[in-house]
Amino acid sequence: MAQPGLQAVETTCPFCEGLSDPVGFWGPHWVWTFPHSVAVLGSWQYYTGYCVLVSREHATELSQLGPRRTPFLEEMAMLAEAIGECFRPVKLNYELLGNQVPHLHWHLIPRYDHDPDRRRPVWFTLEMAERDSGQRLRFQTGHLPVDECVRRLRNWLQGHGAPVAIA
Repeated sequence: MAQPGLQAVETTCPFCEGLSDPVGFWGPHWVWTFPHSVAVLGSWQYYTGYCVLVSREHATELSQLGPRRTPFLEEMAMLAEAIGECFRPVKLNYELLGNQVPHLHWHLIPRYDHDPDRRRPVWFTLEMAERDSGQRLRFQTGHLPVDECVRRLRNWLQGHGAPVAIA
């Protein structure tokens, strides 16, 4: 059943399937369920604090959200602020692609001084990780455990009055 004001679930979309039970679907990577999006810790934790923010409405383009675009962007900005405060990157990259999963979602990727490729998009480096299991493990392993990253983000969001979706 669709949330009030949100479109019905797209049954062929993996993100839509996950949105019916975000905590169960994303497990220990689930961070927060906002009214218009769900925040999850991304799998590439070499970029400590890397998160994905998934729209709770199935759309493939930002322009399709209409009046819900502004609150979705506000939630993205709040998550970005949490990442910045919790992990202190030197830069935060924002990616809104949808080429692999055609469901509106932001990649918020912290960049650090220790990253030798910090001036290049992460996707060039991560292509290597998709082909090499050793590189994949290196990029999935962060400087902090997943539960610590999630705890920091949740504490910050809660402490700063992040809106929560009403079930």
